[in-house]
Amino acid sequence: MRTLTRYALISTSTLFWAAHILAQGGANAAPAGSDSLTITLDEALTRAQKYSTQIQTANIAVELARQDRRQAKAATLPSVSAFNQFIYTEGNGTPSGVFVANDGVHVYNEQLQAHEELLAFIRRGEVRVAEVAAAVAQARADVTARGLKATVIQNYYAVAAAQRKLANAQQSSTEAQQFLDITQKQERGGEAAHSDVIKAQLPVLQRQRDVQDAQLSAAKAKIALAVLIFPSLQVSYAVVDDLAQLPILPPLAEATAQANVTSPDLRAARLSLNQARLSVNVARYAYLPSLGLDVFYGIDANQFAARTNYATQATGRSTLPNYLVPYRQNLGYVAQVTLTVPLWNWGTTRSRVQQAALRRQQAELDLTLSQKQLEANLASYYQEAQTALSQIESLRSSSELSAESLRLTTLRYQAGEATALEVVDAQATANAARSAYNDGLVRYRVALATLQTLTGFQP
Repeated sequence: MRTLTRYALISTSTLFWAAHILAQGGANAAPAGSDSLTITLDEALTRAQKYSTQIQTANIAVELARQDRRQAKAATLPSVSAFNQFIYTEGNGTPSGVFVANDGVHVYNEQLQAHEELLAFIRRGEVRVAEVAAAVAQARADVTARGLKATVIQNYYAVAAAQRKLANAQQSSTEAQQFLDITQKQERGGEAAHSDVIKAQLPVLQRQRDVQDAQLSAAKAKIALAVLIFPSLQVSYAVVDDLAQLPILPPLAEATAQANVTSPDLRAARLSLNQARLSVNVARYAYLPSLGLDVFYGIDANQFAARTNYATQATGRSTLPNYLVPYRQNLGYVAQVTLTVPLWNWGTTRSRVQQAALRRQQAELDLTLSQKQLEANLASYYQEAQTALSQIESLRSSSELSAESLRLTTLRYQAGEATALEVVDAQATANAARSAYNDGLVRYRVALATLQTLTGFQP
C-alpha cells in the first residue's frame, strides 16, 4: 500500500511539473537542442551514481557489513577493561564492619582486567560469516548499481525518443498545414472543392494536438530522468540522440558465459548460501564448552595504596589470633581460567541449529531460482533485442517509402490525379512510419541495455 501511494505521489508530481513546463513554454517551447546543458549517456550514468539515494543506501549497507566484520575479528582478540569501585560498609567495632562478606569498612577496587576466549583462536566461524556477509552486501550494492544503470538508460532514451516524437509531430503538423495551403489556393482558383479544404483542415487540428501531447511527453520524460541525475529538479537540459548508432549485439553464448561470471544476482545468491552454511557451524558452537582466561592487575584492599602504611592483620579479616604484620602489599595480580560446559537449555541450541539449517535450505532454493531466472531473462531479452535489431532496417525503409509516397501523392493531387483523402491518408501513413521507426530504435537500445544489466557485457 505504501509503495502504491509513493508511486501515485511521484506520478502526480511529474504531471504537475510537466504542466508547469508547458505553461511556461507552451506551443512555442524551444527545441531540446537549445538547452544550455547537453548530457551524454555516460555523463547521465555518472551523475546517477553520484546522486542516487539507492546507491547511497546500498553503500551504507556495505559499510555496516564491514563494521560487523571488524567487530567479529576484534571479538577473537584479548580485551582489556578497567574496574573502579569503592565500597563503604557500616562499622560495628570489627575490621569487617556490619557486612562480614566485605573485607573491611573501606574497600578499594582499582583493577585492569584482560579477558580472552581461548577457543576463539580455533573457532573462526563468526569471522567467516561476517566476511561473507560483507561480500553479500557488496554484491547487492552491485545489483542496485546495475538496476539503476538500466533505469537511467531507459529514461535517457525515453527523452531521446520523446524529442524525436516531438520533431515528428511538428513535421507532420507542417505537412498538414502545407496541404491545407494547397487546397485553399486551389479552391480560390476554382480547381478544388471546399470539401477538400475541410478534409485538409481536420488533420491540421489533429496534428496541433499531437504536438501538444508530444511536448507533454517530452517534459515528463525529462523530469523522470532529471530525478535520477540531478541533486535537485532541473529540466533545462538536452540529451545526445545517438539512437541511430546501433551497438553490436553479442552472441548469446558469450552473453550467457559473461552473465554466469559477472551477474551480481548470482554472486549474491552464492555468497548467501555460503553464509548460511557457515551459520550452521556457528550455531553448533553452542554444543561445545567455552574456555576463558582472565588476568586481573590492581588493588583490592582497605586502603588506596600500593601497600598499607599501618600494622595490618595477616589474614586481612577479623579472625583470631589477631596476628599483625608491619604492612600489607595491596598491588598485585591474579589469573583465572574458566571452563564452561553446556549441559541443558531445554533444546534451545538444537532449535537454533535447525533454524540455521532451514536458512541454508532456503538459500539453496534462492540460488536455484536465481539461476533459472537469469537464464529465462537472458533468453527473453536476447530474443527481444535480436528481433528489434532485425526490424530496424525494415522500419527505416518503410519511413523513407512513406515519405516518398506522401510527396508523390501531393504532386498527383496538385496535378488533379489524386483526391484529398489520398493525401490525408499518405500523411497519416508517413507519420505512423516515422513513429514506428523511432520506436524500433528505442526498443533495441532498451533491450540491449537490459542485456548489459544482466551480463555486464559492454559492446
